[in-house]
This record gives sequence, C-alpha cells and structure tokens, in this order.
Amino acid sequence: MRYIRIHKEGRFILGILVLVLLLMNLYIYTQFQLTALIINIVISAFLLFFFAYFFRNPPRKVFIDDSSLVIAPADGTIVVVEPVDELEYFGDKRLQVSIFMSVFNVHANWYPIKGKVVKSVHHSGRHIAAFLPKSSTENERSTVVLESQLKTQILVRQIAGALARRIVTYAHAGKECHLNEHLGFIKFGSRVDLYFPLDTEIFVQVGESTTGNETIIARLNED
Repeated sequence: MRYIRIHKEGRFILGILVLVLLLMNLYIYTQFQLTALIINIVISAFLLFFFAYFFRNPPRKVFIDDSSLVIAPADGTIVVVEPVDELEYFGDKRLQVSIFMSVFNVHANWYPIKGKVVKSVHHSGRHIAAFLPKSSTENERSTVVLESQLKTQILVRQIAGALARRIVTYAHAGKECHLNEHLGFIKFGSRVDLYFPLDTEIFVQVGESTTGNETIIARLNED
C-alpha cells in the first residue's frame, strides 16, 4: 500500500496543524451552520494535503560505483551553469550549477558525492527570491564543502528564498558522507548552488529538471 512518507522536519509542524484544524472544526461545528463546517473541512483537507505533500520524503536509492560522478542534491530546475568567482572558500573561479526549488519540489537535500565534510557553516542574511543571482551571497545560507574519495573538493550551498525561513543542515566538519544520505532540508521555496573545478564535465543545461539523489549532473576530473 502506497502512502506519503513525511520527512522528520515536517512531523512536528503537521502535528500542530492537525491539532489546530481539529479544534477549529470542533468550534465551527458547535457555533455555526452545517454549510460553514463543510467549507472549513474542505479548506482543512487542502491545507493538510499541501503540507504533507511539501514535507514528503520519497524513498530514493542510487547505486553508483564511479566516485567521479556527482548526483543532484535536490529536486528542481537548473537556473545557472556558468563559471563564476567563488570567493567565500576557494577564492578563485569555479563552475557554478544552481538548482531552484519551487514549493512543489521535494525539499530534502542529499549529499551529491561520497567522501567527507571539510567545512560546514551557516550565514544569516536576507530572504530575497532564490532565483536571483545575488541570493547566492546575500540570502541566509549554509555552505558545505565536501571532499571526494580522490581528494577533489566541491562546495554545496543551501540558500533560503523569499518564503524559506529555515535552513537545516546535518553536515559537520569531519563527517563521512555518502550517497542516499540527507545533507539537510530547506523549508519552502529555495535554491542549492554547487561549485566545481573548471575541468569538471557538466551534464545538465539551464532549464532542465533534476531529481534529487537520482539525476547525474557532473563528472569530476579525478585522473
């Protein structure tokens, strides 16, 4: 039997929502006519479905024996593929690939490679629209640097959007990371940026859709 698996980041929120809606419907049942109750039940059902859908946690497993391949860390749409100056950590030019996540995408984030976490830091900031280029440096964000098994480093940046008010990051320096493992979660519309060495082979283009922990987006040059 198929059912919606709820991510742990959404269970408390859904629990509170169920309680509030239950109390609201009980109040309307005792104070108003049947028509008002029916309307409120319909609205309540929609809200419950939307939040359950947003916090869904689909079981995804990828089996790859090539350590040079990079898997998409998030569901969404590719909005940037270009060389940029990455000044926070690398201090040089890198290939940036950005995935914009709408409120309809799965918002769990996965580790894109197997290796270890070199750095993980959270930055406070603004909450402008996540699809804007300046959101990479001005919005609230978490920066996670990963090192592959062959010592190639990439940077993953979780970015809050206009609606997103909380970024959850499970990564910490020294942690061993694996495919099929959650890196974190971003609540509501948001974006994930990746920064690769310039000799990385990129397999995606602007406008393409990605599926987190499934879509292969790049190959690191680890010769």
